Order: sequence, then C-alpha cells, then structure tokens
Amino acid sequence: MRQARSVRIVLSAAAIMAAACSRSPEDVSFAGVLQAARVAKDEAFRTSPESPIPAEKRDQVLPLAYFPPDESYVASASLAPLRAGEQATAQMPTSTGTTRLMRRIGTLEFVLKGRSLALTAFVEANEPDTNRLFVPFTDLTSGTETYPAGRYLELDRTQTGIYVVDFNRAFNPYCYYNPTYDCPYPPAENRLTVPVRAGEKTKSK
Repeated sequence: MRQARSVRIVLSAAAIMAAACSRSPEDVSFAGVLQAARVAKDEAFRTSPESPIPAEKRDQVLPLAYFPPDESYVASASLAPLRAGEQATAQMPTSTGTTRLMRRIGTLEFVLKGRSLALTAFVEANEPDTNRLFVPFTDLTSGTETYPAGRYLELDRTQTGIYVVDFNRAFNPYCYYNPTYDCPYPPAENRLTVPVRAGEKTKSK
C-alpha cells in the first residue's frame, strides 16, 4: 500500500481553526493552533475509515507523541530551482523494499538556529499535480527520539518561491504505524546534521 495523497488524511484549515476556536482566547496562539491541529489529527486517526493505524493498535498509538511547540523551529526558506547538470529524478528506496521514482523540484534553503541548511523538495515523477511538495528528511534525533527512517514535511507550492518550513508540522510516515504502507526513505541530500526536536516523535514505551 502506497503512502500517497489519495490515502492520506488531510485536515482542512477550517477544521483546524474550528478546533482552535473552541479553546479559550488566550490559547489561540502559535501553540494553541498547533495543539488544536494535533488533537484533530488524533481524532481523525481514531475514527476515519482511512486511518493508517490498525483498529487494534489505536489505543496503544494514540494520542500521537510530539515535541512541545517551538517557534525556533520555524524558518523562512527560498526554493532554488535545479541548476544545469543536476539530476532531475531520484530513485528512493521504500520501506517495502521497492523504489519510488521522484522528481526534484528544487532546493529549500533556510537558516535554522543559526545554521544554514538545505532540503530537496520532490514530487512523484508521474504525478501531474506539482502543487504539493514532498520533503522527506532525517536529522540527529532519527533512531533515538524520532522514527529511524525519517519524517516528512509537505508544503503547498507558492508563486513566489518563498516558503515557511515549520518542523513543528513534521510527521511520521504511515509505515511507522502500519508496515503494509510503502514509504520512501529520505535521500542522502536530505539528511540534516543537526537535531530537530520539533514535530512528531516516537511513542515512549
């Protein structure tokens, strides 16, 4: 089973804001809105027929585990297009032992906690819709505090080439919950050499 947008539960902005507005006014902040989104995702994963978590595991897995909200893990990024000679496609190994052909869109360049970093943004090679960028990555928490195979970010394509990279929105691939999903592993170019203690993490035993 592929991890693809066709099976991914997408929480609408309206649903997130409705959850946020149900909180007290002082909680409608960066942390409050993020927490509301996390609560809404837990509910979707618990009740949706498309939940990636098998029914018998939901009580063990939910609520999902996260680092505390941290605005220092939000960065403004510019998307640099591919340079002449750079390879346009990449074969990404996946969790089921297959490969997935992905197309490089460009490199997100940003500064995080004083460090200049970069992540390649991809789309599926055969996907006609390039309006949603796929950014898989690992960091120095991978395998200890977070899922060993890495985490994902997704970004809506912009006309300006300027993006907000919010690692508080980083999420585990569906194969973390269910090994039948086919999830791409982040390529070497997206292995960050810093710890990213933001977003989803692994559940403590």
